Amino acid sequence: LPIYPDNKYVLVIDEINRGKTEKIFGELITLIEDDKREELHKATLPYTKEPFWVPKNLFIIGTMNTADRSIAMVDYALRRRFSFISLSPKFNEKFKTHLSSSRFNNDLCDKIIERLNELNQQIESDNDLGVGYQVGHSFFCPDGDEPYDIHWYNKKIKYDIEPLLHEYWFDQPEHVEELVTNLTRDN
Repeated sequence: LPIYPDNKYVLVIDEINRGKTEKIFGELITLIEDDKREELHKATLPYTKEPFWVPKNLFIIGTMNTADRSIAMVDYALRRRFSFISLSPKFNEKFKTHLSSSRFNNDLCDKIIERLNELNQQIESDNDLGVGYQVGHSFFCPDGDEPYDIHWYNKKIKYDIEPLLHEYWFDQPEHVEELVTNLTRDN
């Protein structure tokens, strides 16, 4: 596949921290370093014996969920070769506009934004959790042809958010109950 030098290419590796760096990248791990991205530093592919290098116009983006407890720390070989940018949920006017364009009424949009911001503040201020455990947008994005009303919202809280909160505060069921009550209150 030809790589045209005037074009920019992006490779996205989702959940990059879940795999073993040496298995995912192999010889490529050295070739993605800034000072090795030219033909001069090419490697020979083991099976085809063809030369291979990573051009400067290929951008590699790796995503990961830092709250995932089933994974170890990021491999140092990856850490040295990537810059890290944290993204946090933003329940704001922009998200309200997105929801409104998907048949959510304004009252429900306001409720989602207000209640999730309150919940995320609680999660962020908890010393055992923090910003990496905040509840994200995906729970509240349109997911079919359902009517997006208070019943839909309450089901999301009951079957998606409440179990997550029970995981977070497994030894504090009364705290979870208080949070769920706040999420589902009428006013």
